[in-house]
Amino acid sequence: MTVSSPSPSPGEPFRVFIGYDPREDEAYEVCRRSLLRHASVPVDVRPIRQPDLRAAGLYWRERGPTESTEFSFTRFLTPYLAGYRGWALFVDCDFLYLADIAGLLACLPSSDPDHRLAVACVKHEYAPAEATKMDGAIQTVYPRKNWSSMVLYNCGHPKNVAALTPDAVSTQTGAFLHRFAWLDDDEIGEIPFAWNFLVGHNKVDPADPATQPKAIHYTSGGPWFEKYRNCDFAELWIKEAEELKADKEKQKQQQLVMANGEKEKEEGN
Repeated sequence: MTVSSPSPSPGEPFRVFIGYDPREDEAYEVCRRSLLRHASVPVDVRPIRQPDLRAAGLYWRERGPTESTEFSFTRFLTPYLAGYRGWALFVDCDFLYLADIAGLLACLPSSDPDHRLAVACVKHEYAPAEATKMDGAIQTVYPRKNWSSMVLYNCGHPKNVAALTPDAVSTQTGAFLHRFAWLDDDEIGEIPFAWNFLVGHNKVDPADPATQPKAIHYTSGGPWFEKYRNCDFAELWIKEAEELKADKEKQKQQQLVMANGEKEKEEGN
């Protein structure tokens, strides 16, 4: 296995797992659309839905009071869901992609002779001051906060295979999982913050192109929550959401036309 080949095997699309919460269904749809719309490489996007994992016997921990979403812990099943093969991306649903995911994959080192890297992420230093976020969810503060919100996983890395099993994800502590405690520091690669640009935390420097966001993360809450309707970069998310709605309406009309055509054909016979 080499870092230079992010897909599980030649010809297969790159796999992206997006955390899903029914409270943020629109956010998931917008995130998915924005990612696919900019992608120049084949991508297979899949939601991580907690009820499906429970039904399959892959997740059974009780939800705690500090879990702001249904994917607070299920995100760590990404290597398992990817069959412990190749590289895969996990991302929270409250992201908006502005750039091609191929650029994110290009952030991985071209060679890793010792196969050391197990994950790669943006290494934020983030300590939010507010007590709540989103629709009133508890805002927690801990070391390496938001590192796990977007992670490139080397799914077949021995330490990921050993540590990120359904049993471990259902029983291990939040500190162990969100701080990547199963890994040594040099096994955690670093991605530029533009790929996990935290609204209200990261800043754009007009003189520095590297600070322009490539993926916006509405980590405290996005425009799909009334409280954050006018947050920074809200207009970009709203535009994507409106385009998504228009796409669905166009698809609905096309299906209606096709259905009417089939009906007329049957009546003509």
